[in-house]
Amino acid sequence: MRPKLPPALMMDTAELEARFYDALRKADLEALMACWADDDDICCVHPGGTRLIGAQAIRASFEAIFARGAIPVQVDQPRRVVNASLAVHSVLECITVKGEEGGRTAWVMATNVYACTPKGWRMVAHHASPGLMEKPVDGDDAPPVLH
Repeated sequence: MRPKLPPALMMDTAELEARFYDALRKADLEALMACWADDDDICCVHPGGTRLIGAQAIRASFEAIFARGAIPVQVDQPRRVVNASLAVHSVLECITVKGEEGGRTAWVMATNVYACTPKGWRMVAHHASPGLMEKPVDGDDAPPVLH
């Protein structure tokens, strides 16, 4: 059963996700970490990276990323499954990558998992795929992939 929370903590998962991506766009480490649960087993996988476990490892990774600047990311094609205590969001992240030839767009498929905690909804996992240079096909139009 979902814990009873004060109104200030009743943010829904879509709003929490918006705050997470806003923190990425602003390179705001404190705002980003405020989105995460206070749990030793939270995990994060950056595109092409290894699994990071715990707030200390996740904080250090984003601190290193933000040292290179903010992440110009927009969320596209959100799909959400939410129940009383757990939510899974599948999103397509559109990231502008600056290179020698100017700006290019990279597409990253990400899964964000949220749990309803005593402090309200908080992220417990973020998993992002390696970037693609073309927007992937979504839904029934996608070719079958075995994994």
